[in-house]
Amino acid sequence: QLQLVESGGGLVQPGGSLSLSCTASGRTFDYYTVGWFRQAPGKEREVVSCIDGTDDSEYYTDSVKGRFTISRNTIRTAVYLQMSGLEPADTATYYCAAGLGFCIRGNYYSDPTLVYSWGHGTQVTVSS
Repeated sequence: QLQLVESGGGLVQPGGSLSLSCTASGRTFDYYTVGWFRQAPGKEREVVSCIDGTDDSEYYTDSVKGRFTISRNTIRTAVYLQMSGLEPADTATYYCAAGLGFCIRGNYYSDPTLVYSWGHGTQVTVSS
């Protein structure tokens, strides 16, 4: 089972940018699908973006399209979430997750059984 570690969160002003990283401790992601999720206080966890493990196709939730970009490095040891145009509504704890089959050809499939590992999260706060 992958042990996921997120990094890169912090405090940023509205309109600013942050880049989050997710690594799998001691190994590569191989062909795992990797997703970024977030949970704001008092709200349910929601998917932000995911990248397919086989063809690197991407999914974005509507609220972040055009502002966030998910990517992975060529040696498949890290997945990134580049966030720009940040808004106070983006404030949340961001979690990295890995599994199989929950992100296919640009579509996200909400099935908890498809996610095998979760990171502990990194806080993103957007405030002036």
